[in-house]
Amino acid sequence: MADEANYVYTYAFHEDEADLCGLEQRAWFGGGSMKTAAWIESGLRLDPSRSPFMKQRLHIRYEGQTAEDIASQAEEMELSGATFKVIFIPADGTEDYDRRRELERLVGARVRGRAEMRTPALRFGLAKLPDRWVFGEIEEQEAVWLRHKDKPRPYSTALSTRVARAIVNIAVPRPEGVRAVDPCCGIGTVLIEALSMGIDIAGFDKNPLAVMGARENLRHFGYPDLVRIRDIHAQEGSYDVAILDLPYNLCSGLSDDEQLALLQSARRLAPRIVVIAMEPIGGQADRAGLRIADGCVIRKGSFSRYVAVCESR
Repeated sequence: MADEANYVYTYAFHEDEADLCGLEQRAWFGGGSMKTAAWIESGLRLDPSRSPFMKQRLHIRYEGQTAEDIASQAEEMELSGATFKVIFIPADGTEDYDRRRELERLVGARVRGRAEMRTPALRFGLAKLPDRWVFGEIEEQEAVWLRHKDKPRPYSTALSTRVARAIVNIAVPRPEGVRAVDPCCGIGTVLIEALSMGIDIAGFDKNPLAVMGARENLRHFGYPDLVRIRDIHAQEGSYDVAILDLPYNLCSGLSDDEQLALLQSARRLAPRIVVIAMEPIGGQADRAGLRIADGCVIRKGSFSRYVAVCESR
């Protein structure tokens, strides 16, 4: 049996979003590797529904060198008649379909409870890691962001809800005591994802029509009106982190001077800024007194967005 709480998180992502997923993983779990992992073991307990890329969280209850070791330990479980299902989690990707079903039956047969394949009360996961086998309760991801796709006031160039949710996690991996701000919030895509995760965030935009749309979208999903009409250059206050999706449209972009001024104003609001831009901002970030600590590229066909995690120098 495992001596302390440890979890295995499994991931699924499209190749266009692999870098973004990796950046989110580093925000939570640390590490300098740029490679995006298909699974991660950690003592950190996270709600898998926070991430658009997480599939499951397995809470390790038993460990062993073989699947038979796990099956023997599973005999200790007493579910008091509750229904259950054992699911093989292909962390290492080496077991074929028939072998996975065989392993599920091997362990499931030892559990004292009623097996139920469709709607079990309890779900358990069995996974083979490089150094051992693990078994425990699993929690499946709930795709919360999908509920937010159909906004009453959409905008063609706004971030997708999946990307916005990952960006929020990168900016605020641990929400306790953190105050965030979206100083150019547009129709509120980032605000909605942040609020759905219980994050303390404020929203501003200088465009009254955008603020009107953000308020309608927030109201539609049952969130409070926390958006104010204000130019980023006139905003006041102190926050722990800012999320800055640099404004642009399909016909024209920002000039270098405009981009620099936005970065400088964001730096005045928060010492840490997650910037989303249409092109790399390295030179401008340096001029604004910022250091890029991490980043990635989000690709969708021939369209790219650049994410930079910046810190005040």
